[in-house]
Amino acid sequence: MPRGCLYHYDISISPGKCPRKVCREIFNTLVEAHSKVFCRIKPVYDGSKNVYTREQLPIGRDRLELDVTLPGEGKDRVFRVSIKHVGQVSLDLLNDALENKNSTPIPMDTIQALDVVMRHLPSMTFTPVGRSFFSPPLNNYNSLGGGREVWFGFHQSVRPSQWKMNLNIDVSATAFYQSQPVIDFLCEVLNVRNIHELRTPILDSDRVKFTKEIKGLKIEITHCGTMKRKYRVCNVTRNSASKQSFPLQSDNGKTRECTVERYFVEKYNFRLKHPSLPCLQVGQEHKHTYLPLEVCNIVAGQRCIKKLTDMQTATMIKATAKSAPEREMEINKLVEKAGFHKDPFVQEFGLQVSKSMLEVKGRVLQPPSLQYGGKENNPAAPRQGVWDMRGKQFFTGVKITTWAVVSFTPERMCSDRQIDEFLYQLKKISTDVGMPIIGQACAFKYPNRVEEVEPLLKDLKQKFNGLQLIIVILPGKTPIYAEVKRVGDTIVGVATQCVQSKNITKSNLQTISNLCLKINVKLGGINNILVPGSRPKLFREPVIFFGADVTHPSAGETKKPSIAAVVASMDAHPSKYAATVSVQQHRQEIINDLQSMVKQLLVKFYRSTGCKPVRIIFYRDGVSEGQFNQVLFHELMAIRKACISLEEDYKPGITFISVQKRHHTRFFCQDKRDQVGKSGNIPAGTTVDVGIVHPTEFDFYLCSHAGIQGTSRPSHYHVLWDDNNFTADELQSLSYQLCHTFVRCTRSVSIPAPTYYAHLVAFRARYHLLEKDSR
Repeated sequence: MPRGCLYHYDISISPGKCPRKVCREIFNTLVEAHSKVFCRIKPVYDGSKNVYTREQLPIGRDRLELDVTLPGEGKDRVFRVSIKHVGQVSLDLLNDALENKNSTPIPMDTIQALDVVMRHLPSMTFTPVGRSFFSPPLNNYNSLGGGREVWFGFHQSVRPSQWKMNLNIDVSATAFYQSQPVIDFLCEVLNVRNIHELRTPILDSDRVKFTKEIKGLKIEITHCGTMKRKYRVCNVTRNSASKQSFPLQSDNGKTRECTVERYFVEKYNFRLKHPSLPCLQVGQEHKHTYLPLEVCNIVAGQRCIKKLTDMQTATMIKATAKSAPEREMEINKLVEKAGFHKDPFVQEFGLQVSKSMLEVKGRVLQPPSLQYGGKENNPAAPRQGVWDMRGKQFFTGVKITTWAVVSFTPERMCSDRQIDEFLYQLKKISTDVGMPIIGQACAFKYPNRVEEVEPLLKDLKQKFNGLQLIIVILPGKTPIYAEVKRVGDTIVGVATQCVQSKNITKSNLQTISNLCLKINVKLGGINNILVPGSRPKLFREPVIFFGADVTHPSAGETKKPSIAAVVASMDAHPSKYAATVSVQQHRQEIINDLQSMVKQLLVKFYRSTGCKPVRIIFYRDGVSEGQFNQVLFHELMAIRKACISLEEDYKPGITFISVQKRHHTRFFCQDKRDQVGKSGNIPAGTTVDVGIVHPTEFDFYLCSHAGIQGTSRPSHYHVLWDDNNFTADELQSLSYQLCHTFVRCTRSVSIPAPTYYAHLVAFRARYHLLEKDSR
C-alpha cells in the first residue's frame, strides 16, 4: 500500500432513486463521455454518493454538473450528474495506525476508500449483494424448488490487521429467484409439474401463497417484441384475466369497463391461452395496471430475501458444505481468477495483493475436565471437542415420578407398541444416567388438532398434582410444537419434551440419551460441571456470566417485533441459568430494557447463591462491528445503572465481550497432519490472536468446536470493555471452558454456553407471542 493521499468527491444523480446498477452505468458513461474532466484518471465509485481518485480532478472546489444520456426502452434517458470535491483521504495516517505509531486511531474513511477501490471492478462484472458478488449458475445448476436456486460467488472486504491491510476473501452462496416464465414460477410455488395439472380458477389459499412469493419481485413483459419493459409486482388479482376489468378510455373520450382478456385481443391481437388464471397487478396499486401471467417473466438476478423452507435450507446446506481443503482450494482459485495484479483500478491506486493466503500462528488450548456424579466419579476428558458419557451419571439427577404422554401422531405413523418400546428404552437409559423415571405415565392422550393443546395441558395440570413432565409426540414439523411450548412455558408451567414420531419408531439409543440430557436440565438437574480444580482463578470469587442476543424477524416480515433475550448463571459451577425476555422495536439491535433485565437477574443470582457477584462477564451476540460503539455505550451504561439501582456502592468489574459467528474468516491447516476428521478441519480449541486481528483493539478468534460437516467457522471475540484487566490467555481459556458447559450435548459448542442459551431463549420467545393470524 502506497503513502500519500486519495481524493474524495461527492456525486449526486438526478432524477434520483436509481438502483445501484443503473448508477454505475451512468457513472461509467460519464467517465467515457467527459474525457476532458477525467483525462487518463481512473476513478472508482461505490454506486451511491462517493467517488475516489488517485490524482485530483481539474474541477477545483466548485460543483461541476454534467449531462449523461443512457439508451432507454422507447426513448433515451437523460441524467444530470453533479460532482463536488469533499476532501482528501490520508494513506499516511492509515500506515501509521497499522504500525501503531503515536497511538494513531484507524482512519475508517481511508479503509472505506480502499474497499471501494477493491470492489469497483467486481461490482461492474458480477451481481453485488452486501459484501459478496454472485454470478448466475451455468453448468452446476442448483434448484432449491419453489422457483428459487443457489447462486455461488465470493465475499470480499478490506480489513485492518497488525502491520498491514488484509483482503478477506471467501466463497459465498445465496438464494436467487430463477429467471423463468411466471406461469412456471406459479407451478413451482404450488408444487405442480405443469400448468395442465393446476385446477383453475385457482383456490384462494393457493392465490394467497402465490401472492406472498411474487409480491415485490420484478417481472418483464414478453408481448411487446424487443421492448421488455420491467415492472414490480404489488399484488395478484382475485379475479381471473377473463373477469378482471378496468376503466378503459376509448378514442372518442368515453370510458368503458374492459376485461384484461378482451383488452389483449383488441390492443395486441393476442388471445390468452390461460384466461382462467389471475393477473399480476404491477406498479403503483392505485393505478390498476394488470398483466396476465403468461406475458410475464421473472427478471434475472433477484436475490431471495424471504425465509427459505426447511427443505430449501437442507438443500442449500448440502450444496454449499465443503471440506476445509476443498474450500481452501476454491478460495485460491477465486484469487487467481480475480487477477488483482491485472485490475486497472487496483493498479491505478498503487495497491498490491499477495497471491497466497496469509500464514498465522495458532495454538490449541487445553480442554477442561468435566465432573459427573455417581459412584465412579471419574471426570470426563474431552478429545477434539467430544466426550463420552457411557458409564457416567449426571452430577445431580432428578427423580421423575409424575409424568404424562400426549401423542398428536396418527396410529399408522406411530403405533402404541412402538411408543411402549421407546418409553421402555427411555426409562432404562434415564435410570443408567441417574435420572430415574418411575412407574407408568399417569396419562396417555391422543388429540390431533392444535386447538386441543391448551385445554388438554390445563386438564393434565389440574388432574395430576405435582406433574413434572409431559412427553409430546409430534408427526413432524408442525404448528403444534409452538403451541405446546407457549402453553407449557407460559400458562401451565410444566416442562414439555417434544419428540418427533420418526425418533419414536427408530428408538435410537443416542437420540434417547440426548433427550435425557435435555429433560434433566428442564427439571432442575445438573448434567455435569467444570472440575473445580481446573477452573480459571476468577471462580475463586463470586462471578456471574451473562449471555445476550437480539433476534430479528426474517426479511419481508416488516411488522413483527425484535426479541431481546438475556440469560445469566445462577450458581458457581456455572450450570444453572435464568432468563429474561423483552419485545422491542422491529430490527432494533440495542437492548432497550437491559437495565431492568440485568437487575432482575442479579437479584435472582443473590437469592440463589447468597452472594453478590464481584465480577460480571457479559457475552453479547449478534452485534456487527459498525454497531460496537453504539451498543457498548448504551448497554454498558444499562448494566452499571442496574448495579447501582440495587446498592449505591455496588460496582462490580464488568467485562463486555462481543461474540461474532457471521463473518468470513476461515483457518486451514498448513500441515496436513494437523487436520482433524473427514472434513480436514483445524483442531477444536484452536485460537489465533496475532497476524489477522485488529492492530489496536483486543480481539481473538477461537474455534471451540469439532467441525462435523463443511469448514469450521471460528468465533470472533471482541473485548469491548474490561474492568477486570484479563489477559488474552485468561479470556481465551475462560471462553473455551464455557463452550464445554452447554447442557444439550456431550460436545463443545461454537460459542460460550450463556450466549447459546440467549439465542435459544429469544427463539423460543417467538413462539410465546400470540399472533392473530396464527391463532
